[in-house]
Amino acid sequence: MIVCHCRGVTDRQIKRLVREGAGSAREIAQATGAGMRCGGCRSNVKQVVARTVERDYEKGGATSFIDLAVPVEG
Repeated sequence: MIVCHCRGVTDRQIKRLVREGAGSAREIAQATGAGMRCGGCRSNVKQVVARTVERDYEKGGATSFIDLAVPVEG
C-alpha cells in the first residue's frame, strides 16, 4: 500500500527500513523522503513504524530493552 503518494513510498519499504534499523519517522523521511513534501502522510508513516516495531517485538525480534526504546515520533 502506498503511504506517501508524493514520493511513492510503500508500507513495505517502511517496514524493511525499520527492520534494517530505522527507528523513527524522521529516519524514514531521511531515507525515502516520505513526509517531506506535503506532510499529509506523516501520521501514517508514524503508524507503520510503530506497528512494525510492535509486531517485531511480539515475534521475538527485540533482543534487548534498548530495542523497545526505539522512538516512534518524528
